[in-house]
Amino acid sequence: MIVSLLVIVVIVAISIPAALIFIPLAVVTGNVRPLYTATCLIVRTGFRVAGIRVVVEGRENVPAGVACIFMANHVSNLDPPALIPRIPGRTAAFSKLSVFKIPVFGYCMKLGDFIPVDRSGNADAAQQSVAAARRVLEKGLHITTFVEGTRSKDGRLLPFKKGPFYLAMQTGAPCIPVSISGTETLMAKGSFAIKPGTVHLVFHPPIYPANFATREELLSAVRDSIASGLPEWMRG
Repeated sequence: MIVSLLVIVVIVAISIPAALIFIPLAVVTGNVRPLYTATCLIVRTGFRVAGIRVVVEGRENVPAGVACIFMANHVSNLDPPALIPRIPGRTAAFSKLSVFKIPVFGYCMKLGDFIPVDRSGNADAAQQSVAAARRVLEKGLHITTFVEGTRSKDGRLLPFKKGPFYLAMQTGAPCIPVSISGTETLMAKGSFAIKPGTVHLVFHPPIYPANFATREELLSAVRDSIASGLPEWMRG
């Protein structure tokens, strides 16, 4: 827990002055990129303080100048801060609705075009999330989604949610499968303790929805790609 407390202290100490500068700047200018860049730098600093090294493979597979949907597995609360700063360009992401209610942080999420997801299973709410994500892609921004919909308790792949694949089939945006491993031992589900160690991110070649007749076929191809970059025990 000492490492966790140190990370929190460092991030808070850096975030307060950054927020005082970059949030008003984003509101006045309408340009959130400086705020996004500052946030990514703060997150990277937090990882360094925690003694966490992130090893990235395959980032050259991401097509330049194209809005993509990054689809990753999910095993730890460390997954988003490990992945998002290392995606080329700027990405928005699906996030549970409750996160947007956190003071300041939730406001920054809205400024960054992050997309709230209602996990109640309401069909209308799900359609609204997909429609919001489509508008984000049309702006030229990436979308990042953890396709299992929740963190795996034991690190093994869970069934994938269908919403991201509906979005992909609707928009034709390239899907970039991403395999994440290592975070499951550095911050386990249900724990706030952070341990030093190594995270592995693998960006796989793009998968194009137009090459598939159905959403289920696309889902299967993305799942196989993500699984191929994971240790065998995590493949489910």
